[in-house]
Amino acid sequence: MEQLPLFIAASIALIITPGPDIIYVLTRGIADGRRAGVMSAIGVTFGILFHTVAASLGLALLLQTSVYAFWALKIIGGIYLIYLGIQIIKNKKGYEIKEFNHHFDTKKCLIQGFLSNVLNPKVALFFVAFLPQFVSVDVQDNSIYLIILGLIFALMTIVFLTILGLFSGVIGTWLQERRKAAGRIRIGSGVIIMVLGFRLLISQKH
Repeated sequence: MEQLPLFIAASIALIITPGPDIIYVLTRGIADGRRAGVMSAIGVTFGILFHTVAASLGLALLLQTSVYAFWALKIIGGIYLIYLGIQIIKNKKGYEIKEFNHHFDTKKCLIQGFLSNVLNPKVALFFVAFLPQFVSVDVQDNSIYLIILGLIFALMTIVFLTILGLFSGVIGTWLQERRKAAGRIRIGSGVIIMVLGFRLLISQKH
């Protein structure tokens, strides 16, 4: 659990990183009100919960089966995180609010938010790359630790996205009017993800 503070700090940076989840919650909240924004946040989080639990269980099984395969996955994950960080920095439209039709059923917001994550292989790939760096292969009971990390990430996500849904109008307007600030958030998040990737590659403790 000594890496838990680092995991929480990294998770916060990743959760506020501009991406489809944030844009979806913002646009639904702006188009259809707070209830739609909150329902979208819940749907998105359930999708994330699905992937984090699946990734945690899969990684735990892999760790029990082959330490070398898990170590190789950490290296591949590091490369992927560096690539992902570069893409985030290059994406200057990261916080661009989309146009959605009004009067979208709130139940559909929940379902669409859930499916947008569950059916997205990039989300699963991200968690497979992200979680292993907080696990040392020579420590016992990593299976439980991985699952706990996944649940913590999902809990932090739903808190952030729910706040985003409740104040989507104010936050959306702020981001649109202060593009430089939004750009700094985007660049900062991208750099943090790249640092996490490099950390995986240079780590001497596996």
